[in-house]
Amino acid sequence: MRKLVYPIGVTIDGYIAGPDGGLGFFPIDSDVVTFLAERHPDTLPSALREQLGIAGEPRRFDTAVMGRGAYEPGVRAGAGSPYAHLRQYVVSTTLGDSPHPDVRVVADDPVGWMRRLKADGGKDVYLVGGGRLAGTLLEEIDEIVLKVYPVVAGNGIRAFDGRFSPAGFRLADSETVRGGMAVFTYVRDVGPEAGPSSP
Repeated sequence: MRKLVYPIGVTIDGYIAGPDGGLGFFPIDSDVVTFLAERHPDTLPSALREQLGIAGEPRRFDTAVMGRGAYEPGVRAGAGSPYAHLRQYVVSTTLGDSPHPDVRVVADDPVGWMRRLKADGGKDVYLVGGGRLAGTLLEEIDEIVLKVYPVVAGNGIRAFDGRFSPAGFRLADSETVRGGMAVFTYVRDVGPEAGPSSP
């Protein structure tokens, strides 16, 4: 069965965007762009992939799933199909019809839908965000790639927004990128000791 993977950029205090959804305060320099292009090219929007000369079939993912809050900024900027190199879904009960023919809308039962999608086979599924959708799909997330940027936001949209529901993950890899970004890869802990423990 393929995995649902959540590669997400966060601030030191756990925010993925400002209160208005803005990302402009993230310190993204050439070292970060090079790292993402080399290590996570499938997660870059198609327009940026083209600018960076990234071509060919996606390596890890064949599907992108996003919430309305993660999708609509691209629509407002004229990118109704932000991940054209992947199959694209927007999970939303309020969006209605898709504004682009290459983007499908999932209006109900996102957890059941995701379970079916993962069972279909194929490459892994890229969970673009945002925090509310990640919170809803937490029990189906198999891997989290936290790209921690050296900045504190103080407020904004959290990486996970939902009910209190602790889920165990274990650290599988960590590395730093010149310029200060730290990358932590966590995989779901399915062992008998999984779950919350004393700090």
